[in-house]
Amino acid sequence: MHEDQRPDREPAVQTSPQKLIDKYTQAGWWGHDTLCSLFDNALEQQPERLALLDPPNRSSLVAGAAGRLTYRDVEERAGAVAAALHASGIRANDIVVVQLPNIVELPILYLALARIGAIASPVPVQYGGHELSGIKKSLNAAAYISVCRFKEQYLLADHADVFTGCKLFSVASEPDPESDVVDLERRNLSAAEQAAYDTYCADFVPDANDIFTICWTSGTTGTPKGVPRSHNHWWATSIGSGDLAELRDADVLLNPFPLVNMGGIGGFLYNWLKCCGTLVLHHPMDLQVFLRQLSDERVNYTIAPPALLNTLLQKRQLLDSLDLTALRSIGSGSAPLSPWMVEGYEKDYGIAIMNNFGSNEGMCLVSGPKEVPDPALRGELFPRFGAEGYTWSNRIADMFVSKLVDVDTGAEVDVPGVAAEMLIKGPTVFDGYWNSPEENADVFSADGYFRTGDLFEIAGDSEIQKYYRFVGRHKDIISRGGMKISPAELDNLLAGYDRIADAAVVGISDQILGERIAVAVVPKPGESVTLDDIIAFLKAEHIAVFKLPERICVLDALPRNPLGKVLRHELVPLFDAQRSCPND
Repeated sequence: MHEDQRPDREPAVQTSPQKLIDKYTQAGWWGHDTLCSLFDNALEQQPERLALLDPPNRSSLVAGAAGRLTYRDVEERAGAVAAALHASGIRANDIVVVQLPNIVELPILYLALARIGAIASPVPVQYGGHELSGIKKSLNAAAYISVCRFKEQYLLADHADVFTGCKLFSVASEPDPESDVVDLERRNLSAAEQAAYDTYCADFVPDANDIFTICWTSGTTGTPKGVPRSHNHWWATSIGSGDLAELRDADVLLNPFPLVNMGGIGGFLYNWLKCCGTLVLHHPMDLQVFLRQLSDERVNYTIAPPALLNTLLQKRQLLDSLDLTALRSIGSGSAPLSPWMVEGYEKDYGIAIMNNFGSNEGMCLVSGPKEVPDPALRGELFPRFGAEGYTWSNRIADMFVSKLVDVDTGAEVDVPGVAAEMLIKGPTVFDGYWNSPEENADVFSADGYFRTGDLFEIAGDSEIQKYYRFVGRHKDIISRGGMKISPAELDNLLAGYDRIADAAVVGISDQILGERIAVAVVPKPGESVTLDDIIAFLKAEHIAVFKLPERICVLDALPRNPLGKVLRHELVPLFDAQRSCPND
């Protein structure tokens, strides 16, 4: 029988146990909607409404003019891509690595893959051969989809060797008759291939509990880990972010965050369809383009890092020159928000700043005017969702459960002012890292909570004990401009550098990016090492550019505890003292 027919498919990939599915479904927290059913509903309601917009500077990023697509346009293109994938042998449960910037082809691909039941594994465009090799090995991926050119990078050509044995597909590409890569939007189907696809779609019934994506995170330990999430996981997460932004029918949403993880998918992709709105894409962050989109597209909700919001508020003349009358709220997070900034936007411009604390694993703390009315406090406080005795307007509060435990004893902490690790569970929380049984045994507690690695405390006095305050990370994950970097991964690579005896990577505070990457090194006797040497070595390992250290400190020895563990917290202050870092 021809491969295109494949009537006997393996059972769909589901990571949630049936008992949990039944519990969340009966509670009304999970249901039957998938990304495709949400799109179909929006299409039926408003086929001619503007649905999807490219960045206006698209032509400087990838091939093709900037697109402005209606729901009907998206339907036609998603259907054509799904049929081309099917004709090329992609089926339900096949894992497809997707490496695209924020262009209209990315949401279209998500819809196409969902239609045939394939699993999308999106990765940042910054990922290089080092990260992609580990991902391909972990997933046993069936295919890789990217663009031929992203700015000055040639992603498909650069990474073809990594994905040897996988099907290679391109989108947003110039015609190239000599290429062996299948262009998904130019593949012509035969009548038989089209008929086979139509039959497949008629027979295929997607389930909201099927795994739809495997996103990537540094997790709480080690190198990047795959985070499988079902449609229902994403649905539940979108409730928290959608309620926070108080989204309405036909809202215009501007997404400048990579549409490959929690911020993009959980905050925008599903909510775009739930409000039958317009999704405006932006990538990478270009302030002038971003501001023009806010004004020209009459955006109702967007998201931006704290440093950018601070900078804009300091440039009142620039803000005052924009038409922001449609803009109701802006989400932010990844670092505490300055009280003056939150107050400034709300009092002077009528724009509410929303505080988000999320993760691919399912963290879902959100703080808006209804939860924390005082803008001076909203930047640092989060509602204690799941704690007994408190009620909140956001529906996620009834689903999401959180508690604090002592990092050494595991005892629950219920008094204010004590830093403790946050544990979470509920319908937003994933079921475990992909193919990582040993790590999963460590990151989930005996009673089913996920150990986030994030330190919080119960805030203040008796009057405001209904709030959490973020303290720091129990683990040493670095957050640079929203991208998570594992110091352990870089430490392991540097262990192979023959000119150094010891090295440790740390995150140091930065007003713009939140944190920057610094490395402390101990050269071998007779050797000298500079920052340029370290960068050259890591580049040769094909590490992503955003992981490269930006400061160096040369030491005679690294500080360690009696068990030999590097005391990273003792390294961080060294980078504040110029004289202690001669190679800085």
